[in-house]
Amino acid sequence: MKLFTGKLPAYLLAGLLFCACNVTLAQTQKPQFRVLAMAEPGGHHIEYSKRAKLWLDSLAGSENFAIDYIDKTDPINEAYLANYQLIIQLDYVPYAWKPEASAAFEKYINEGKGGWIGFHHATLLGEFDGYKIWPWFSDFMGGIRYKNYIGDFAAGTVNVEREDHPVMKGVPASFLVKKEEWYIYDKSPRPNVDVVASVDESTYSPDSKVKMGDHPVIWSNPKMKAKNIYIFMGHSPVLFESDVYRTVFKNAIFWAVKK
Repeated sequence: MKLFTGKLPAYLLAGLLFCACNVTLAQTQKPQFRVLAMAEPGGHHIEYSKRAKLWLDSLAGSENFAIDYIDKTDPINEAYLANYQLIIQLDYVPYAWKPEASAAFEKYINEGKGGWIGFHHATLLGEFDGYKIWPWFSDFMGGIRYKNYIGDFAAGTVNVEREDHPVMKGVPASFLVKKEEWYIYDKSPRPNVDVVASVDESTYSPDSKVKMGDHPVIWSNPKMKAKNIYIFMGHSPVLFESDVYRTVFKNAIFWAVKK
């Protein structure tokens, strides 16, 4: 075999140097922050979680942050959570957590160790699969208990109530959610939380008898030291086709991670 001993063309040499520099930069550049994302390994929301992971991985790459995924609470303890500046609860239920994990999570939120964003399934609060309600988590979400949902889905218009909230930056005053299984609770969380947006139940298409009146869908709990925000919409991967939804999600990440 004859080895190449000549000179490389200038454009090839420049390309190789560019690639080498990029690899070196990627290896040395420290992530801005680390995110722990919790997603269930199966069930009705798996397609949403898969699509969310693709989007999050792309965002993490372009915005220089690190993200790890878990599908069970077994590894969670205080030392484990200390590695993360933000927890994203992607369609992960608030029950069946290992005792050490739930205690560590409560401390993380209560003491403001990092930020939290919860989606959809995070308010499935009640007695499910033989597990009792998690009282602390119910209080965290405004003292609510899950009551019912629109099983055959409906479109609905969400109205922003806190246009000044950083998570609503670049978001229109109202926007359409094309497909969602809107949960209702035993009561509105409004007296106990800071409501950022609510759904107008009169806009449901098709209409549904499953309604609760005052119906917040994005809120935060200012009583907790951790910056936190719950975003109800999170059932269908169709959500990621919406510029508005992606904007809300991205805004939430960069708001919640900053102390």
